[in-house]
Amino acid sequence: MAVTGRDTTMVRRFEEDGFTVVRGLFGCEETDRLCAEFAALHAAGRAVPGHFLPGPTADPLHRYPRVMQPHEISALARRFLLDARLRVILEGLLGEEVLAAQSMFYFKPPGARGQALHQDNFYLRVEPGTCVAAWVACEEIDRENGGLEVVPGTHRMDLFCPEESDAALSFAREYVAPPEGLTAVPVDMRPGDVLFFNGSLVHGSQPNRSAGRFRRSFIGHYVGRSAERIGGYYRTVSMSGERVSLPESERAGPCGTEWS
Repeated sequence: MAVTGRDTTMVRRFEEDGFTVVRGLFGCEETDRLCAEFAALHAAGRAVPGHFLPGPTADPLHRYPRVMQPHEISALARRFLLDARLRVILEGLLGEEVLAAQSMFYFKPPGARGQALHQDNFYLRVEPGTCVAAWVACEEIDRENGGLEVVPGTHRMDLFCPEESDAALSFAREYVAPPEGLTAVPVDMRPGDVLFFNGSLVHGSQPNRSAGRFRRSFIGHYVGRSAERIGGYYRTVSMSGERVSLPESERAGPCGTEWS
């Protein structure tokens, strides 16, 4: 799908709801290639400190852990993170130049726990403003295999103080209950669709309850060029790939504090 300029309908939806979905931004052959890249990383079975740490237990998320900052170890992941199609949309949504701050790849195999409702900027601590996520579906994603749920309208609210999640359902400790009168709604996606959402939007996912379907996805986090601070875990780069250092904000950490 070709997206050019500042799409006013897309921007209005993003500003009103805190998220928008662009269908078919990437082709299936592109997402297949990305999945094959990470399948090869998993098949190699090697730990890559700071990026990929498979564990010895039967927990599906230990056998298939998420890959953190894969753009630092994979040229293909870096191309996805800095893709010009994402840049055009992100700059339209933010109204300014954007910097890439983080990438992640989730396998989410059958039986894997989800991630309780949370806000991304609770971890990134972008100041001033917030971050924006670009969540790329790499295969058919729905409620059965643990697709994302979002709480429209929470992007206008401050960061919440999280409660403790249910460790049987969520790999991450933090949980933000939907504010009174608001409800989490599912976002079903097809390969190549991209969900863009505000860093204050409450979102999360349920466990993958399918019998044999993964829920693979690639996520990039971005900030506007006007951002002045960000958590030290996030190493910002321009969309042309040059390192752009920002001062470190406080109380930040990787997206999702995992249960030990």
